[in-house]
Amino acid sequence: MKVTLIAGSNRANATSTYLLKYIESLLKNQHISVALIDLSELQLPLFSPDNWDFHPNVQRVLEAIAEGDGLILATPEYHGSISGALKNALDYITQGQVAGKAVLSVSSAGGPLGVSSLSHLQTIVRNLHGINCSEWISIGYGSNTFGPDGAPLDQGMRDRVRDAVNSFMDLTRKLSVSAAAAN
Repeated sequence: MKVTLIAGSNRANATSTYLLKYIESLLKNQHISVALIDLSELQLPLFSPDNWDFHPNVQRVLEAIAEGDGLILATPEYHGSISGALKNALDYITQGQVAGKAVLSVSSAGGPLGVSSLSHLQTIVRNLHGINCSEWISIGYGSNTFGPDGAPLDQGMRDRVRDAVNSFMDLTRKLSVSAAAAN
């Protein structure tokens, strides 16, 4: 089992990236192979449908998505939507790379919650024929404090993240078994 995580902020020390790294640690504790793509470190050229000769960074992202059994996408919420960096990365993806895979959406907002960005992210996933997890993770102002080990300081937040990740992994396993049986 392998999960690809994409940190969709191009900001150093982004809360959404901290949250995704915490999720990475939860998955690794379950002995799940993880590929983490941090768009603040692996910058991508602006997508153009006129150029299908992809930059090596784009190829790395696409390979990680293709190799993953599931996908977790994390974004900050900017003006009620996802980050431009994540949207640009998702524009490179084709339906065949995500179709039938479980996807967990994660957002961090400066306000109470990042619901608009999560709704937009789930719409994009549906258009790529991915399977949205019934759970999502949204943290807002005041709940985005992390300890030195990367874990959220709020116990309720840790519980919500753990439960959402477990729900995502259950879905990922079921879809992987179904895909294997179909082949």
